Amino acid sequence: MRIARFSAAGSDPRYGVVEGAPGDEEILVVSGDPLFTPLNPTGERVPLADARLLAPVIPRSKVLGIGRNYAAHAAELGNEVPSEPLVFTVPNTSVAGPGDPLPIPAWAGDELHYEGELAVVIRRLCKDVPRERVGEVVFGYTVANDVTVRSLQESDKQWWRAKGADGFTPLGPWIETELDPSDVRIVTRLADGPAEEGEVVQDGRTSLMVHDVPSIVAHVSRAMTLLPGDVILTGTPAGVGPVRAGQRVDVEVEGIGTLSTPFTAPQD
Repeated sequence: MRIARFSAAGSDPRYGVVEGAPGDEEILVVSGDPLFTPLNPTGERVPLADARLLAPVIPRSKVLGIGRNYAAHAAELGNEVPSEPLVFTVPNTSVAGPGDPLPIPAWAGDELHYEGELAVVIRRLCKDVPRERVGEVVFGYTVANDVTVRSLQESDKQWWRAKGADGFTPLGPWIETELDPSDVRIVTRLADGPAEEGEVVQDGRTSLMVHDVPSIVAHVSRAMTLLPGDVILTGTPAGVGPVRAGQRVDVEVEGIGTLSTPFTAPQD
């Protein structure tokens, strides 16, 4: 089931279930927030083409990332593979929606990189989740771009700015609740303009993760309580690289869809 957060005709954000064949999708509007209330269709339908998709979840608590979770990516940056998940946090203010322009900060220089990833959305409050019960606490999965200022990862140490600046965590286009995350393809394309076809720059599979989704959620939940709507980014395959103003990054996760982010020059 594809659950979207959207606005249409200037409405406040609402939620709905995306239905229909590609090119002819509609959003079946539901009342409330599906993370906290049962799905209750209102009967209203909005053509997907008439809706503006928003970030499918705005974490009330936190976004967690997993670094160096693909061996080839760790190697391309000259890093060792960690023996346990390498966890970092970014604020919820870093979250952006599908299609939202991302102005490149002047302080990023030429080192702003894309990182296409699978993201996990937590369903309910939980702590010390056994690996075999992780499926019970996962609401679904979405697509992420873990935007990173590579040159600042070393100097900032905690990555608060390198990965946590405003807009640096695009999510979307929706949450897929019925995905098996064990072996899905992640493809990132880099396009030189809004209407250009993108070139494949990353092509990996989640089966290549060093630490899989159950291991990640179990590990994190041993140290901290997870809350409904928390998001965990699961790491990026090899092929990361810089993006400049005027380019667009499309991240496609098999079984979910494509998240597009246009990068623009800094605003005055």
